[in-house]
Amino acid sequence: MSAHILTVDDSASIRMTTKIALSNAGYTVTEAVDGADGIAKLSTGTFDLIVTDLNMPNMDGLTMIRELRKMPAHTGVPVIFLTTESDGEIKSQAKAAGATGWLTKPFDPENLVKITRKVLGK
Repeated sequence: MSAHILTVDDSASIRMTTKIALSNAGYTVTEAVDGADGIAKLSTGTFDLIVTDLNMPNMDGLTMIRELRKMPAHTGVPVIFLTTESDGEIKSQAKAAGATGWLTKPFDPENLVKITRKVLGK
């Protein structure tokens, strides 16, 4: 059974690139357009990994991680940040909120798949 991944990004082109890379690697992908949509999708299913942007309308990635860590079903789900931000302070906040990894945009889809496999251990 393939791992189920939730991707959260307000950019349609990033969502498409992410979905193609992960789907081609054999993962099942569900997309959300921002953190609020991500939280809504999380309440309807279980995911093995979340790949999220940081800067989004309605709810940013940091807030979304803090919210999902309050949901018992998702406390241990790994989260990879996919963002243009490379600021150390923001990285610390993300880590404190519960982020597992960090990938800076523009990203190499092969790198995303590599990190996904490493995080999921498969």
